[in-house]
Amino acid sequence: MNTDPIADYLTRVRNAIKANHRVVEIPASNLKKEITKVLFDKGYIANYKFIEEGPQGSIKIALKYHPISKVPAIRTLTRVSKPGLRKYASVDNLPRVLNGLGIAILSTSKGVMSDKEAAVQNVGGEVLCYIY
Repeated sequence: MNTDPIADYLTRVRNAIKANHRVVEIPASNLKKEITKVLFDKGYIANYKFIEEGPQGSIKIALKYHPISKVPAIRTLTRVSKPGLRKYASVDNLPRVLNGLGIAILSTSKGVMSDKEAAVQNVGGEVLCYIY
């Protein structure tokens, strides 16, 4: 039994990038699906596909690399809020990742979104991870 499924999700993506894989398959959950949608909308992954088979299903993520230099679009994935220590941010003090070049993914009352979308919608929430 995995105690932190979000950390497992981020670790699988991180390991796939380090091994230069094109596709990574991850067990699905609703929160992981929403994080995947945010990553796609912000341009960090090339594509994704939700596979509904079995009791849980899975997510196939096509990772994005620069066509010439083969540098991955995701350089760093960092888990912020952990099960042992949750981190929350109000709309007044949303985190700035890499001085605005990266994104923070937040779980808010209006759904999972990036820090910039949360500022526009005027909501705070749990800071799940930083990506740049």
